[in-house]
Amino acid sequence: MSKMNLSVGVKGLKRGTTISNIEVPEALRNRKKTGIEWFDDALGGEGFVPSSVMMLTGTPGAGKTTMLLQLADAITKAGHICLYNTGEESLYQVKMVAERLGLSGNFVVGQDTMVEELIAHADTLRKANPKKQVFILQDSLQTLDDGKWANGANSMTAVRCTEMLTDWAKANYGVVIFIGQVTKSGDFAGKQTILHAIDVRGRLYIDEDKRSETYGERIWEITKNRFGCSGKAYILGINKRGLYEKGNISAV
Repeated sequence: MSKMNLSVGVKGLKRGTTISNIEVPEALRNRKKTGIEWFDDALGGEGFVPSSVMMLTGTPGAGKTTMLLQLADAITKAGHICLYNTGEESLYQVKMVAERLGLSGNFVVGQDTMVEELIAHADTLRKANPKKQVFILQDSLQTLDDGKWANGANSMTAVRCTEMLTDWAKANYGVVIFIGQVTKSGDFAGKQTILHAIDVRGRLYIDEDKRSETYGERIWEITKNRFGCSGKAYILGINKRGLYEKGNISAV
């Protein structure tokens, strides 16, 4: 790349460019709602900015996979293309959970373990549906491999996979949501580089602090959002089908 151009951010931008000369692509101005009101509201009310990458973390057993499946269903019903890729369960298991939850949105599924193959699958869908927003939902990040090492993943594999997914999202105005690795207490267990790379972080957990007003409740919160508000948190209930809904207390 020429030394007269900047090497990060907007590709090919010449050094000395003033802010008034930057033209924001129209695709970035049209936010995409997931179809779940409380989820979109936590992002600022209008959903995702195309090119966003979100990491979902939380305590083990809080229901992160259920939330991802509910999102896949709602995103598809909202008119978008959603690729739900699983490395945690077989597609037979995913199908049975979808039946139990009563999900009727016919979202696309995959079980690629190589990140390049996942991206290729998403590109096939993107090219076949040029007028629709494409979402990748990955359960979970630690099940992906970039193929750099013949004997499998190492400590930097998740970082490289995140970077590849982020590059795809930025280049194609896609949206990526993945479940991140956590400790037994629900804290993020990966490299800090991943936290810097993502645009949005959501956390789903059960409040175990007996001194808290929300003790025993399931909490959904946005702790990072480059494109909107952060710090919003909601109590979630579970309906008869096992899907999440906003609880009796609207916000925390």
